[in-house]
Amino acid sequence: MDAYLAIVSKREVRDYTPQPIPEEAMTEILEAGRASGSARNRQPWRFIVLMDRERLRELSAFVARPSNLVQCAAAIAIVLTDPRWQFDTGRAAQNMMLAAWALGIGSCPNTAHDEAPAKSALHVPAEAGIATIISLGYPAAGAPRPRPGAKPEEVLARIDRLPLADLVFRELFRS
Repeated sequence: MDAYLAIVSKREVRDYTPQPIPEEAMTEILEAGRASGSARNRQPWRFIVLMDRERLRELSAFVARPSNLVQCAAAIAIVLTDPRWQFDTGRAAQNMMLAAWALGIGSCPNTAHDEAPAKSALHVPAEAGIATIISLGYPAAGAPRPRPGAKPEEVLARIDRLPLADLVFRELFRS
């Protein structure tokens, strides 16, 4: 899928089929995260791949929408090793979600609203944090799905977003 199409068409997927994610696809998704830019190349992230049903169920108790983790085929917890560089973990997360989308795999970022027990469950050190947990899986019937033949301008015409005229200012902010 074209990169621009992947970006403008990416939607959160919260309902998944039970189909497992092939190891080659998971490697591509992880490589997309690893290749992300970071301030001064600090790479303040570590990735925990979660595929065990019991671990996903256990972790689901600590996120806002537990069904995202209970139903997904896999998840990736992005561990932030230095809290000063949280923005960089967002860059890694977005790269992974876009790579997944281009492969036909849906995703959704999940916040660990109860971080202490989530960190404990994953053996994350006290000085680190969980930036997000990305649920991954093939979209279930009715869930948003990538459409490789779509035209970006058609996707942009359908999405519920503010128009550029309301978002973009030249030189100075105007209200």
